[in-house]
Amino acid sequence: MKKVVVTGAGGQLGQTLRDLSMDFPRIAARFFTKEELDITDADQVNAVFDEIRPEYCINCAAYTRVDEAERNPEAAMAVNALGAANLARACAENNAFMLQLSTDYVFDGRKKEGYTPQDTPSPINVYGRSKWEGEQEVQRQADRYLIVRTSWLYSRKYGPNFYLTIAGKAARGEPISVTDQQTGCPTLADHLSAYLWQVVEGDPPPSGIVHYTDGEAMTWYDFASRILSEIGKLEPGRLLRADNYRSFARRPRHSILLP
Repeated sequence: MKKVVVTGAGGQLGQTLRDLSMDFPRIAARFFTKEELDITDADQVNAVFDEIRPEYCINCAAYTRVDEAERNPEAAMAVNALGAANLARACAENNAFMLQLSTDYVFDGRKKEGYTPQDTPSPINVYGRSKWEGEQEVQRQADRYLIVRTSWLYSRKYGPNFYLTIAGKAARGEPISVTDQQTGCPTLADHLSAYLWQVVEGDPPPSGIVHYTDGEAMTWYDFASRILSEIGKLEPGRLLRADNYRSFARRPRHSILLP
């Protein structure tokens, strides 16, 4: 049995990992919500590692509120950078392998054809910078690691996310206006979770930086149209095309992640 610590277990990815863990009987996972384990507290992190002695740590804990990060950068940096550093040091001290989740937002969105793992990050908002700092902390502190960048993560079961927001608006009969000025690759949490468990089962696991998405690039408008079609709500006049994205933080216009 491979012992695994999963942080951020209350989020959509953490909850999906818990669901799918039943399909991987050679893995013994312990799941910790942010209330159960504050990764910004090194003493709490060390206590968990001392108790469990994990062989792997999957860090799903993250400050993901992009606009709020602009107003409260210290909170975003605490979780996404300091928290990642605490976990990476604990992994190094326990010879554990760390899987760090990261984001397309580490890139500025100027490269229309997409970004490979070899491209140099250049974030344009606090959230992206905090995740990039987290990546660098993992590379500095952990001896064995895999940084997994993903994008436009959604679950049909756990929220909040774009999929459930669009589906909810449609169920309530509300008009839906979505930008077509951003392009990326939606990623189903079930697919990413299965990939992460397969990494843990691998011997040896891959290392370095990888990009994982569902591979199909589209705009938010395209994605909304896909969602409405899937749930049988793509009716004339329901979905409106917006030419902008109202937000406090700048967002990358083209954040396609290539393998």
